[in-house]
Amino acid sequence: MLLAFIAIVFGLALLIWSADRFVEGAAVSARHFGMSPLLIGMLVIGFGTSAPEMVVSAFAAAQGNPGLALGNAFGSNTANIGLVLGLTAVLAPITVRSNVLRREMPVLIGVTALAGLIVWNLNITRLDAIVLLLVFVAVMLWTVKQSFSGDDNLGAETLTDIDSHAMPIQRAMMWLFVGLFLLIASSRVLVWGAVSVAEAMGVSDLVIGLTIVAIGTSLPELASAIAAIRKNEHDLALGNVLGSNLFNTLAVVGIAGVIHPFSFEAAVLTRDYVVMALFTLAVLVFAFRLPRSKRPGRINRVEGGLFLLVYIGYLAWVALAR
Repeated sequence: MLLAFIAIVFGLALLIWSADRFVEGAAVSARHFGMSPLLIGMLVIGFGTSAPEMVVSAFAAAQGNPGLALGNAFGSNTANIGLVLGLTAVLAPITVRSNVLRREMPVLIGVTALAGLIVWNLNITRLDAIVLLLVFVAVMLWTVKQSFSGDDNLGAETLTDIDSHAMPIQRAMMWLFVGLFLLIASSRVLVWGAVSVAEAMGVSDLVIGLTIVAIGTSLPELASAIAAIRKNEHDLALGNVLGSNLFNTLAVVGIAGVIHPFSFEAAVLTRDYVVMALFTLAVLVFAFRLPRSKRPGRINRVEGGLFLLVYIGYLAWVALAR
């Protein structure tokens, strides 16, 4: 039991560190090869910050722990909004100026609705997973198209962030591959520790995935959001969360389902999915403004505090249900 807890702590710490190195190396490498800042912000960084969830869920599914895989995906989405956006907005209200993000928010709502339809029968077949991955590819193609739509505040903020981590291409490539290798290694350690603790405490791997693992794999997003807000890069902070949630809902669940189709308990639909969907809708309500409105979207401190309080209540609900 003690060794399993040590594995979780060590695995999470190494996961967070390696994810940061991986994202940094990938973003700088992409810039060196001429990729536009907007595309890097929406695609490369979005993929990188979701890499922990992807690798953890893939290993969990392969080892026959689908509850951990699904709990990690849905739990991370909820943590990204309730914890990451909530805490970030409490520290400094988030102002949304990017037109791309305004278009991306309704897409995330649609993707969340699709996920609800897929989990309605309490199982994810290989066909369901393939549908999710095909939609993921379509969203990525749409993202690439958006990157050619002209300058955007998100692209400018991404360029500023990349320039602040300038490094030679050789070092960037080194961190890209080292970070990826350590992501895989730390994920294996984390999954082993999480499953061992769940078995020892008599709780489901779904609960562990929704709480400890989900919060842990959302820490890179939290660190990125706080750093972005400190630099006054508000759109980048929100963009990382929206991009990560798109990746989690489509790619993370899709990859896990392709590896190992699975069934799950009804609480995933009636509790976890509902909370995730309501959080996602709340982001749209709080941050979205009509295109002709001169007033930018904004998530203020009160709304951020509400996110945090509801998220804490949700964690208590999950913990009590075991």
